[in-house]
Amino acid sequence: MQDVQSQKLLAAGRGLEAVTMAWNVAGVVVLSLTALKAHSVALGGFGLDSAVEIAASALVLYELRGSTPRQEKRTLKFIGWAFIILAVYLAVQSTVLLVADVHPEHSPLGILWTSLTAVVMFCLATAKFRVGDQLQSQVLMTESRVTFVDGLLATFVVAGLVANALLGWWWADPASAYLIVAYSVRESIEALRLARAHDEEPLGSCGQACSACTNICADGESATQPTP
Repeated sequence: MQDVQSQKLLAAGRGLEAVTMAWNVAGVVVLSLTALKAHSVALGGFGLDSAVEIAASALVLYELRGSTPRQEKRTLKFIGWAFIILAVYLAVQSTVLLVADVHPEHSPLGILWTSLTAVVMFCLATAKFRVGDQLQSQVLMTESRVTFVDGLLATFVVAGLVANALLGWWWADPASAYLIVAYSVRESIEALRLARAHDEEPLGSCGQACSACTNICADGESATQPTP
């Protein structure tokens, strides 16, 4: 009975990650087009952030299906360095636009998409945390917080776009991109810290890191134990 319930939870977790990936893939396309049309650094930055989030969801899907510690470490390093590159790019671009006094145009589609994204990400984050808590999957619960922050970022980007459209605060667009910079730095540090932890963490008899494992052991107990 416990095996059946665990497998259902695993399927639910995979489904939530698949929905997250699908939404972010569509977001990369929509945000890229709207950013180019409106000359919006905030929309462009959020689009790049969505691309990194796709990689994060792919990592969780790998771990929910079972992956080696070496694969997990390599993917975490990739995500960490991707966030660093994103932060540097946005910091430079936002500063240049502010100094050059470049005014972005209004973007109704950008406002609509980021508003929907905020709602979707908050709902997905809540669902992921609940499933991860029942499954005792630390990696799924951690990724749910990334999804929640993604919703917060979408909210900040919407605020900047609306301020530009209604109040003429053109600087609110590149300024909101700095929030993505701060978030990217934070996520890069966390991803690289987790990658380093793989070198120190003991492995189970199956060869996987116990804190990230969601497989069912031979004795019928979940391999994952709650974090103290």
